[in-house]
Amino acid sequence: MGRSFLSVRLHAKDITDRWERVSRPLPNQKRPCGARLAGMGKKHSSEAFFGCDSALEAVLFSALLELREQQDGGKTGVDP
Repeated sequence: MGRSFLSVRLHAKDITDRWERVSRPLPNQKRPCGARLAGMGKKHSSEAFFGCDSALEAVLFSALLELREQQDGGKTGVDP
């Protein structure tokens, strides 16, 4: 028997893919924002799986980390 539910990782990928699809029909000036948000959601979501029970929580956490990094001018605020 196969899985009856999506893993958090696959669900997070589905969420960010859906965000990219939804941004396609937007007007040209807003389209890059939706694609950028989906990209930010993908960037750290694999690390967030360990601490988050929900795929949406992992994707949003990843996007917020990326926004914070952009505000700090590229500094992560984490020791190497």
